[in-house]
Amino acid sequence: MDERQRKIPKAIIVGGSIAGLSCAHALTSAGWQVVVLEKTTAPPTGSPTGAGLGLDPLTQNIIGSWLGQPQLLHHATLPLTIDQNQATDSNRKVGWTLTTDESFNFRAAHWAELHGLLYHSLPPEIFFWGHLFLSFTVSEDKSWVSVKAKVLQTGQTIELDGNLLVAADGSLSSIRHIFLPHLKLRYSGYCAWRGVLDFSGREESETIVGIRRAYPYLGKCLYFDLASQTHSVLYQLPRNKLNWIWYVNQPEPQLKTNSVTIRVSNEVIRKMIQEAEDVWLPELVRVMKETKDPFINAIYDCDPLKQIFWDNVVLIGDAAHPTTPHGLRSTNMSVLDAAVLGNCLEKWGVENLHSALEEYQSIRLPVTSKQVLHSRRLGRIKQGLTLPDRHLFDPKAASPEECKDLQQKNMPFFTSVPIISRSTL
Repeated sequence: MDERQRKIPKAIIVGGSIAGLSCAHALTSAGWQVVVLEKTTAPPTGSPTGAGLGLDPLTQNIIGSWLGQPQLLHHATLPLTIDQNQATDSNRKVGWTLTTDESFNFRAAHWAELHGLLYHSLPPEIFFWGHLFLSFTVSEDKSWVSVKAKVLQTGQTIELDGNLLVAADGSLSSIRHIFLPHLKLRYSGYCAWRGVLDFSGREESETIVGIRRAYPYLGKCLYFDLASQTHSVLYQLPRNKLNWIWYVNQPEPQLKTNSVTIRVSNEVIRKMIQEAEDVWLPELVRVMKETKDPFINAIYDCDPLKQIFWDNVVLIGDAAHPTTPHGLRSTNMSVLDAAVLGNCLEKWGVENLHSALEEYQSIRLPVTSKQVLHSRRLGRIKQGLTLPDRHLFDPKAASPEECKDLQQKNMPFFTSVPIISRSTL
């Protein structure tokens, strides 16, 4: 074996969010050297306003294996053992249960805490913070890829060489755009107000006592609340936080930055609270009102891609499958992408890189394609939007069978997600 064959293979990962960190863990475990390029200047610190997320059992096991101490993830999350869909009569301000699944086995995490767990269990020297991806070239023999990045602090351009470029740069992926320049994200027809209320030191306040009375299973339940052509989500996060989301049908907003997250003025927030008072129970409105800096997410997805790798470049996470959030899939799909990619690279070796990426694509595309489309459908049902094969969902008139369509466990591959090819079993 010559020196080149003995050399440890190297991957350059663009994106330092959870998808990128997951990929760093998976590839390191597979014996690869990794570098992570991230345009933000430093890792998140403290517990900033951000999203809550739900981790399915397989994702929990995978992350636990990366951390080496599964109890760390357990301590940083709360159980979600109940998936409950209920309805609110906005005029009478009363609610009732539509359907309940008490065998739900997810755990709730705060984005910043999960990111911190994954980040702090990786070597700090692999991270290039404050580096903006610019371009790449692939060698003629397809044995390596050269990546250029700009150091934002100095304006200097650096060049890194590796065997593989991993695009973990999100739903607006600049790397994906190079291969699919005409691909457009699909606006769902609605946006989401999002917020996390930190009630530390206020556990016995009127707001928290009231919300626990109105939503008695907080701490173990994922609540979906449906009203007329709208729905909300509520669940508890670790360290005395409540995560809430409110989906509002509206025309597509004009995005001013390369982000689907929109920060808004106090006046816009005040109008949102007024509108919420017309729709939701007063206990939920009070939680929204006391949340610091709620923000808007414009909800997009895109039709499933037919290809997620080209030569030495591969897409993972939201870069590979932008999705709406209704199936709690985004983080779980990202972690599974990383795990499968790591398995395939370890199985085939760098000398058979194309075969490894081909197998990764063959395992993940059938799963993520169906999950993206199911999540899209679920969102339209809960928002009271049209679908070609059914009438509009009306919480007040829905039959028990129609209500079962709302449950998370209907997601394709909900309990049996392949992480290795059947040919290797």
